[in-house]
Amino acid sequence: MVKINAKAASVSFRNVTKVYGRDVVAVDNIDLEVAAGSLVTLLGPSGCGKTTTLRMIAGLEMASKGQIFIGDKDVTTLPATDRDVSMVFQSYALFPHMTVMENVSYGLKFSGFDKAETKDRAIAGLGLVGLEGYGNRLPSELSGGQQQRVAVARALVLEPQVLLFDEPLSNLDAKLRRQVREEIREIQQNLGLTVVYVTHDQEEALAVSDEIVVMRNAGIAQKGTPRDLYEAPADAFVADFIGEANLIPCEILSVSGDMAEIGIGSFRHKLAARGLQPGKARVAVRPSRVRIDAEGQGMPARIAKATYVGSRMEYTVEAAFGSLFAVLDDVTQPLSIGDEVKLSFAASGPVLVPG
Repeated sequence: MVKINAKAASVSFRNVTKVYGRDVVAVDNIDLEVAAGSLVTLLGPSGCGKTTTLRMIAGLEMASKGQIFIGDKDVTTLPATDRDVSMVFQSYALFPHMTVMENVSYGLKFSGFDKAETKDRAIAGLGLVGLEGYGNRLPSELSGGQQQRVAVARALVLEPQVLLFDEPLSNLDAKLRRQVREEIREIQQNLGLTVVYVTHDQEEALAVSDEIVVMRNAGIAQKGTPRDLYEAPADAFVADFIGEANLIPCEILSVSGDMAEIGIGSFRHKLAARGLQPGKARVAVRPSRVRIDAEGQGMPARIAKATYVGSRMEYTVEAAFGSLFAVLDDVTQPLSIGDEVKLSFAASGPVLVPG
């Protein structure tokens, strides 16, 4: 069980709205609970309101309506300087003329600590992020991942009630993103911190989060654990945004108990009904849940594109209902463009969403 830091605090949004000018609604009447010691990710496309939500926690934006609590304290009208919150920005915001040690110590100088304690805390902070011995270097002498860790250390040494991350990995290459996100998650769990994390990267959100809040059009589309959102999306938007999905029109032919039988042309498949009744719907199928056979049962289809990406094959398949994207692990005997195949779905994985 993950420990919770004594200083870590919950975050609560109660009917919070943020309006710019007369009628630009950036956040629309949202309720949100972030448990103390958890990592919650705000995920969504550009303009959905996730960064504005984060900035309202920090006090960099003020709510137009509603209340914001950190722990039991109403901070709705408090300025950023009066909130026990630290933020790690997308750009790192390191001072280029200061050493790593000076950057990490910067906030401590304004928090009432004497020189000895400031130095001790800064050294400890660098140790937490694996940068012992880097204190005398300038930011320009560090890699992008190391600079990001300096920014994290600078925030950690202040021992905030809540730590905020705004697209922290967007400036890193793919391999480094994976490494640094693992380090952030490890630090969060080891220290029991409350973290609110903003990203538009679905894989990143799935990898680091205790809970994901998917935002759309200034509101919350769905919230839940990564597994909940991936395996039981509330609608077509969430299904497609979390982990990519093929959305295929279908007909719910019958419902028996919790199970439904669907039809796509003459093809039949049984899956959880999820409260839907007979009629038109859509089935969301992850690319890895598509089954492709040269022979056998299924929907007739044709391979339109075939791409080798090292560990797997990626296929675009044309069928009567349209195009479908599939991934298969078999790279030794790949299918070829123009091959006639049969499509079906894995027994588990496909989910019904309202039509």
